[in-house]
Amino acid sequence: MSLKSLLKADLVLAKQDIISKKRVLENLAEVASNRLHCDNEAVYDALLGREKLGSTGIGNGIAIPHCRLESANHTAVVVMSLQTPIDFDSIDKQAVDLIFALIVPPHECDQHLSTLAQIAELAQSPESLDKLRTAQSNEELFSIFNSLI
Repeated sequence: MSLKSLLKADLVLAKQDIISKKRVLENLAEVASNRLHCDNEAVYDALLGREKLGSTGIGNGIAIPHCRLESANHTAVVVMSLQTPIDFDSIDKQAVDLIFALIVPPHECDQHLSTLAQIAELAQSPESLDKLRTAQSNEELFSIFNSLI
């Protein structure tokens, strides 16, 4: 499944005023659980569990929190930009201000890996990241992200 087909406007959040990694994960869980019609706590626990295995901060100010969730009936991608970069224990020690979260049902493992690869590829383009960082509204972030994938 392509990233473009997974992107939903109500899961794109620009310039969020969040000050910690824990709060980011909580916010992602709340937004995703509404879309997936599953328990907020289960989403949070799955994201946190994955984060405990190693930070999903991949460098260049990007984090890709992701998890498999038994109760998810389909895949959800949440795109978020932050007002102020936060510490995410990233591989390059750089603060994170762009987050691409992925929550998938266990039976969609191949799509999970493919979608992660698409996001990671996008994250390698400084020009694309700069465009995403300029978005001031949810609609603008959605439009820019949609044009890049």
